[in-house]
Amino acid sequence: MTIKKLPHLAHWGAFTAITDNGKLTGCEPFFADQDPSPMLNTIPELVYSDKRIRKPMVRRSWLKSRENSDRTLRGREDFVEVDWDTALDLVAEENRRVRDRYGASGIFNGSYGWSSAGRVNHARTLIRRFYFTGGGGVDQQGNYSWGAAQFFLPYVIGTYMPLTGRVTDWPSVVEHCQLFVAFGGLALKNAQVASGGAGQHSLKPALQQLAAKGTPVINISPMRDDCPEFVNAEWIPIRPNTDVALMLALGYEIERRGAVDNAFLASHCVGYPQLRAYLTGESDGIAKTPEWASAITGIPAARIALLAQQLIGVRSFITCSYSVQRAHRGEQPYWMMIALSSMLGQPGLPGAGFSFGHGSMNSVGNPRLEGPAPLMSTGPNPSGLSIPVARISDMLLNPGQPYTFQGETLEYPDIHLIHWAGGNPFHHHQQLNRLVEGWQRPDTVIVQDIVWTPAAKMADIVLPVTTTLERNDIGGSSRDRFVLAMHQAIKPQHQARNDFDIFADVAERLGYRDTFTENRNEMQWIEHLYQQCALAHASKGVHWPEFGEFWERGFVEVPEGGPSYVFMEAFRNDPQAHPIKTASGKIELFSSTIAGYQLEDFAGHPEWREPQEWLGAEISRDYPLHMISIQPGDRLHSQLDGTATVQANKTAGHETLWMHPQDAAPRGIADGDVIKVSNGRGAMLAGVRLTEGVTPSVVLISTGAWFDPGFGKAQWRPYDRAGNPNVLTLDIGTSSLTQGPNAMSCLVQVEKAPQPETVI
Repeated sequence: MTIKKLPHLAHWGAFTAITDNGKLTGCEPFFADQDPSPMLNTIPELVYSDKRIRKPMVRRSWLKSRENSDRTLRGREDFVEVDWDTALDLVAEENRRVRDRYGASGIFNGSYGWSSAGRVNHARTLIRRFYFTGGGGVDQQGNYSWGAAQFFLPYVIGTYMPLTGRVTDWPSVVEHCQLFVAFGGLALKNAQVASGGAGQHSLKPALQQLAAKGTPVINISPMRDDCPEFVNAEWIPIRPNTDVALMLALGYEIERRGAVDNAFLASHCVGYPQLRAYLTGESDGIAKTPEWASAITGIPAARIALLAQQLIGVRSFITCSYSVQRAHRGEQPYWMMIALSSMLGQPGLPGAGFSFGHGSMNSVGNPRLEGPAPLMSTGPNPSGLSIPVARISDMLLNPGQPYTFQGETLEYPDIHLIHWAGGNPFHHHQQLNRLVEGWQRPDTVIVQDIVWTPAAKMADIVLPVTTTLERNDIGGSSRDRFVLAMHQAIKPQHQARNDFDIFADVAERLGYRDTFTENRNEMQWIEHLYQQCALAHASKGVHWPEFGEFWERGFVEVPEGGPSYVFMEAFRNDPQAHPIKTASGKIELFSSTIAGYQLEDFAGHPEWREPQEWLGAEISRDYPLHMISIQPGDRLHSQLDGTATVQANKTAGHETLWMHPQDAAPRGIADGDVIKVSNGRGAMLAGVRLTEGVTPSVVLISTGAWFDPGFGKAQWRPYDRAGNPNVLTLDIGTSSLTQGPNAMSCLVQVEKAPQPETVI
């Protein structure tokens, strides 16, 4: 018996891979991790899954007719096995044909960043590097996590970097905060993951320290269990998508009580007079009173007034989860949270101010010496072409049509080739039936992946890729204190190949292999990325060991570094010497730049304007339940959904939908029933669980179930069997300013499913 233990890393944590005679048998958590993810236990199931893509495959009629094939057969037609040389030749030929005929604007290099914690075989980096080196393509800007905030926050605070975790750190919050207010909660399950992996999961220990100190925590969310029980948070249930109305009423009360920090507003902010006129109703005739907000939010007016009183005169820390801005007009609560904290004079104080993403991703607020994580460069995109990340269907369905983004009118390109590597768009994207329609438009779709995801089943050419356990790599997150070696633990399964090698071989066929690889192989790239990080830390007086020592040890630890970090501290202490990078150099509560765009859906200051779908909308008479799609606790997005462990967590064989008993009873629905969830965009099956931990008229369901409309069948089913909520979500931009993804503004009807399923 030959047992080996090798250092490795996933987005949900560092671990030691255990092999027995070359077979992966287990994953032990990293020694420094106080709260390791149980998802580590599911990794061997993924590696040996019967859903692995075993060989290169080509859709039958595409192989015969190429760009003239019937594209509506994608997902419904069988595949033909080919050898690797044939598959790579086909990929190269399609690249050459489309680029020669349509130019870079005909190629969409699609990906999403959660494909691998390793930075050398990171598919999103590699596909961009490959296409940028080859002449460019159509790229994606932003991400599905914080796509609205990324393009909005620079107008208000001069940067979007706080979204990445560079916020006032936990030691400062624990020591100084007197009231912690969380819009969207502090869910531990969300903080189990971090892009690039992590050696430590930090949210639970930090919240335990906060609870031990007795700091009051208020959870403002449609979900009670957004905060762990040990925090002893007060739950204020709120109607989804109405956070900004509550914040506006809090601002009104603070102004009415004469508790505004006028000195801070005068020295560090611009635009309060315009915002004040809106709060008091001077500008629109509607005072944003607690009574006004109560009718919108469902929160009693007295509780709103009391919350305003609680915020006055204390060191307050206000945070919004990423999910709050993943909604129609989702920029508004982020803006008003900043304004509310500024009215109280809190930004830049230890343990106070505002923040984003606590409870949304690991490493937010981690104390750490500032320094880069390993990262391979994509190089510049010669075409300069890109779309906002969530506008894929719009692009595919509307080539040549105009759209507005960042105050400009742009035009969608005409895509003839999709090459997707890493990530599953039939998980992330909204209104999946619309994406299916758009996906049928291009001449050719190439997908490389580990398993037969819905995206792979909808492809023309499918390339099998190794898991991280089948190759060497290096990983780490910019907010985590460890850079980690990822040793190959087992040989590649079936005919799977590394992403780096696939792109290098296609680049060779197109004549630019050396430019793509920079004449480095996999291990040379790993060492190169390590040396780049080591050099950056050396400039800060921190010296790392030689690469060989690091590789053998399996990790290098980055010092926590100096005093606690307080976001905006230097700006607060001297706004003239340390201005922020807004148009005014100050926090902008009214933005002349945004106002100058003259957008129909976006004012120059925070405001309440009804989302297209919410419980106060007219359409709620037909679809009276607001569906919130949450991050799963047993997988990362749709990764691991094909494993036995995750499938065992389903209810009646479908994704679980949580529902209040008050909503279930009149529908004749009992705990454990199979239900049909529908709206005008589609229908899906789910299994129901009843709970009082959700606001009435709100239902919850995790994202990530593999979209299943009947792959391989002659006709699509009129419903998704798996329970993927993005069948039902609305595919519109959060606003014409940012075009962020909208998943949280979604109304549905729920009914007990007829039996058998086939009659639906």
